[in-house]
Amino acid sequence: MSSPPNEVELEVEIAPVSNHTSTLIFLHGLGDSGHGWSSALERIQPPNMKIVCPNAPSQPVTLNGGFRMPSWFDLKRLDMSGTEDEKSLKVAAKTIHALISKESEKGIPTTRIVLGGFSQGGALALYSGLTYAKPLAGIVALSSWLPLHQKFPAAKLNNNNIPIFQAHGDIDSVVHYKYGQQSANVLQSFMQNVTFKTYHGLSHSGSDAEMNDVRNIFAKWVK
Repeated sequence: MSSPPNEVELEVEIAPVSNHTSTLIFLHGLGDSGHGWSSALERIQPPNMKIVCPNAPSQPVTLNGGFRMPSWFDLKRLDMSGTEDEKSLKVAAKTIHALISKESEKGIPTTRIVLGGFSQGGALALYSGLTYAKPLAGIVALSSWLPLHQKFPAAKLNNNNIPIFQAHGDIDSVVHYKYGQQSANVLQSFMQNVTFKTYHGLSHSGSDAEMNDVRNIFAKWVK
């Protein structure tokens, strides 16, 4: 029996090596699963950090002709025209807010919780982080964009100084590099600590150089 839309299915959890004092919630891209990024993240995991990689529910995606696949929210196009389905995006954001609250209830302060994601997952991480009412350690968005960017800064509920790290390959043919740049420009117009890093020759994927930079970001944010 399939899960209803936007119900988080069983997630992948990677326990910390030492005392659990921080958590990363990392969201996979369209059509992927929590397992897709778990091994790469485990290699850069700070000793005190638990990693949670939830699975998106399977639902129809307009971008792919209505075909059902793991997706956080419905998409018409991958661009900056604001064609994300607002209703399903907001439902997905509430799901992520619940995951943050779950970690907070276990004793991890929200200021030691990092939200991250790749592609559609990075888009949801940005939207969820900015519309969460408590401060976070930071937001990592890889090969991604800011969904419903026209709604910001009015939709923002969080602090202006939450650090945001955006990474994007300059030959990305799925989420085009210019959309990452445009998102960074929008974010920098109302957020104080936005870093946008370009990876030359990188397509719509991760790289060792990018992962090393994310490792350093984690060490800085949750030391």
